Amino acid sequence: MNNTAIKIEHLFKEYYLGEVGTGTLSHDLNRWWARIRGKEDPYSIVSAVVDKTSGNIRPDYIWALKDINFTIQEGDVLGIIGKNGAGKSTLLKIISRITAPTNGVIKAKGRIASLLEVGTGMHTELTGRENIYLNGAILGMKQHEITARFDDIVEFSGCELFIDTPVKRYSTGMRVRLGFSVAAFLDAEILIVDEVLAVGDLQFQKKCLGRMENINREGRTIIFVSHNMGAIQQLCTKAVLLEDGNLIDEGECGSVIEKYITSVSGDLNPSREYERNNENQIAQIRKVSVTNGKNTTGHIDLKDDFIINIEYELYKNISGINVGIQVLKVTGGEPILSFPDTELDVSRLGERKQARYEAKLRIPGNLLNTANYIVKAGISDKYHVYDVVQDITFEVIDNVGIVSHLGRSRKNSILSTQIPWDVKLVQSI
Repeated sequence: MNNTAIKIEHLFKEYYLGEVGTGTLSHDLNRWWARIRGKEDPYSIVSAVVDKTSGNIRPDYIWALKDINFTIQEGDVLGIIGKNGAGKSTLLKIISRITAPTNGVIKAKGRIASLLEVGTGMHTELTGRENIYLNGAILGMKQHEITARFDDIVEFSGCELFIDTPVKRYSTGMRVRLGFSVAAFLDAEILIVDEVLAVGDLQFQKKCLGRMENINREGRTIIFVSHNMGAIQQLCTKAVLLEDGNLIDEGECGSVIEKYITSVSGDLNPSREYERNNENQIAQIRKVSVTNGKNTTGHIDLKDDFIINIEYELYKNISGINVGIQVLKVTGGEPILSFPDTELDVSRLGERKQARYEAKLRIPGNLLNTANYIVKAGISDKYHVYDVVQDITFEVIDNVGIVSHLGRSRKNSILSTQIPWDVKLVQSI
């Protein structure tokens, strides 16, 4: 495998709907005999499902993964992203050897430590101390090797006071902290971390990301699943996108994340060119686009500046006109921002020559809140509206991860402007 840590070839995973076993030998034999004759399972809870695409009835199974192929090199940090039900957790369970594939091959080089869900690998009747040694033994480590790392594990988890308490008495957050600490500090060449970190508080998430960065600097391989695109962008060197069990895209993080966000946000239209449709027009908008300063994009990070570009043509010399934009929320349609290009430069109200113009308006970061927006652009004077377009759309997203902690919006407000507070102690009481 050379420098390959994990190689996945033609991986399929099939799950049957309904009961796995009936509980009695006679019923299991009846189920087997029905299957041999091509009959319906007499003990199935769900005997068939409807294919939403074709409307046809399918047999009582689903394909959680379909022909997955990719390679992870040693030292890579791979982010796996996708909607709920895309197959992410199933893939991690197969790589971790918790469940077997229906078809296909996985080749892994080195020991694997995984944290897939709260309490994974922990015996709830055992204490935190005993679970640390149990997990190390499962990885094939000697007792003295675990002991050498024990203090680091306990300190990182913050569970010192409860380390000799049975895990069944731990809160969900404590189990996550201890589980991650065990997986991250024991000697494994491959670390697999699922979305369970979303259960922890923001401070612990930052500690976890820092620890994973240290692990990667040691040359170890990390597979990371998260819905926090900021964490994926910060930590991962590569990403793969799953959808309905299919591998949709793989490669550099930025492009894969962009494709994922587009899939969950609907079709955005951050750029459009317009043909001249009336020979008698005096002025016309020819192109509007939204960029991040480098590329046209429908997804703007909340903290970053972005630019609205307008190209327009004047077909005669004209005085007294404004070229302006409004930014409106898609939901509700209320205008949030409005900027005429004469607002700070009234000299533009003078004569403009017949020509093609390009105007750029830079919108500062931390101004618009997370939402979908429409750009409305127009050319007008005191008496006439010469042209209006209103079909450019973009989305402001939060890649910092604050949205997941404070709710659907970064703040409970239309705007997200940051204004400093002045707080002082007046009198002790």
